[in-house]
Amino acid sequence: MKTDNEFLIPFIGLKDGDHRFEFQINDSFFEEEYYKDFNSVDITAVVLLNKKPTLLELQVSIEGTVNVPCDVTNQDFDLEIEGEIKMIVKFGDEFNNDHDEILIVPFTEHQIDVKQYIYELIILGIPQKRIHPGVLDGTLESEALDILGYYDSQDDEQLLDEIDDLDDHNDKEEEEEEIDPRWAELKKLLTDK
Repeated sequence: MKTDNEFLIPFIGLKDGDHRFEFQINDSFFEEEYYKDFNSVDITAVVLLNKKPTLLELQVSIEGTVNVPCDVTNQDFDLEIEGEIKMIVKFGDEFNNDHDEILIVPFTEHQIDVKQYIYELIILGIPQKRIHPGVLDGTLESEALDILGYYDSQDDEQLLDEIDDLDDHNDKEEEEEEIDPRWAELKKLLTDK
């Protein structure tokens, strides 16, 4: 990932204490990465930097919407995502980001690039299966849903409850039939308490 001056946070001139940096993320953020798993993006990224004499505490959080196609109906919708990562930035001889929560930067460094962390939070915030909220609550009318045989969500819940009840009943019957008589005597000891 290229370094972008917009996402560099200089920490040398900052006083000890809390500092807040806010970034607006749109489609241009992903253009150079050739990442096209969504249609558009509108996210606010907030970086909270707590500068201490010997280390930095960094908290990167994102919140916003990503326009993606539904995996069931292929209709575009705005998916709300959010995420957060906390790190401790220590100083050492050479750069090391092998650990998820600890970043080591050289003593000579005077700024931190947060673009990679924002990028990862957005990408990892998008679920693998993206379903339109209207499919889940039954309000979306779509030809694809009719073809796939989706029902009203109340019917689905009732059907699932009936299936669960039937499974529970079958499990109890199987347990009663399969108990070895020796174990039945031991089971009585547990129920006598």
